[in-house]
Amino acid sequence: MKLTKNFLRTIPKVLLHDHLDGGVRAQTVIELAKDQHYKKLPTSDADELTAWFRRGAQRGSLPLFLEGFEHTCGVMQTEEALERVAYEMIEDMHSDGVVYVETRFAPVFHAQKGLAHHTIVKSVLRGLERGKKKFGVEYGVLICAMRNMNPAISQDIAELAVEFRNLGVVGFDLAGEEGGYPPKKHVDAFHYIQRENFNITIHAGEAFGKESIWQAIQWCGAHRIGHATRLTEDMRIKDGEVLSMGTLAQYVLDKRIPLEICLTSNVHTGAVKTIAEHPFGILYRYKFRVTLNTDDRLMSGITLSDEYQAAAEHFGLKLDDLEKITINAMKSAFVPYKERIRIIYDVLKPGFVKAREHQKAK
Repeated sequence: MKLTKNFLRTIPKVLLHDHLDGGVRAQTVIELAKDQHYKKLPTSDADELTAWFRRGAQRGSLPLFLEGFEHTCGVMQTEEALERVAYEMIEDMHSDGVVYVETRFAPVFHAQKGLAHHTIVKSVLRGLERGKKKFGVEYGVLICAMRNMNPAISQDIAELAVEFRNLGVVGFDLAGEEGGYPPKKHVDAFHYIQRENFNITIHAGEAFGKESIWQAIQWCGAHRIGHATRLTEDMRIKDGEVLSMGTLAQYVLDKRIPLEICLTSNVHTGAVKTIAEHPFGILYRYKFRVTLNTDDRLMSGITLSDEYQAAAEHFGLKLDDLEKITINAMKSAFVPYKERIRIIYDVLKPGFVKAREHQKAK
């Protein structure tokens, strides 16, 4: 049976890499801009604005991809706006069959009008919790520091993340342009997170090479890697087969370090030329712990169901493969073990049983 998008929406999914400011509804951006007297939008028509974001983000460059965030962040500057965007994100996840999502954002981008970082985080958590109560989608929050900013700011953000660890924040991330901004510059913040027994994921190996991944793991103690597209640089590959692995790739494989793969986004940022050429296929076949993710839904014009469909079409994945990847994602989530197990056995596995029964009925 062909894995159609409508069918894929019905299966329970887990999303670990999704930026809150990269998935705002275009109509919401327009309405928030009006409320806040934000005058910089290129258009006030929702369809035209959606097309503008997608066209701008799909130019094969990470710096160009990030330009659209000026507008989404530009209208996420009040408590009400942050709460609304977070709530609508949960609603959108529910519509797409996502049962657990980790959303990430950088508080420094939402303080342009004077909001304190604590207030920003509380506003997002209010929206997420309200969405959870209505739609039943479980969530965790990842607080991002930015690699191009002063490491002292990263330290403050790390402390902020830990402060909210029992209120919905589940980890700490380092995001932003990789070139010229190695993760080890922020090592003090990561050592703080480690001393606090907290969770770390780092954007690495998207726009820069395997060295970025190595630093993220060995200098900064990353428990997961965002993207990791360049990990195959540490492998000798011929005709689609891995002939040998370097010590980094072998370490990632052996330690079961989860990789937050974003197929469509990696094409749009120029990390890979096409989805068919994405190293996901090799990484999955050689048993790396890969997960599928959206990255920025507004910018790339996708849902997680779209990513599942793309993976199925380009890499020949079946329903059993998607179940394995989904369970891998839940195993790799930053919520407590007991909660991960509950979702796997009470939600994911029964959901895939139901999906198979639906397939057979067809």
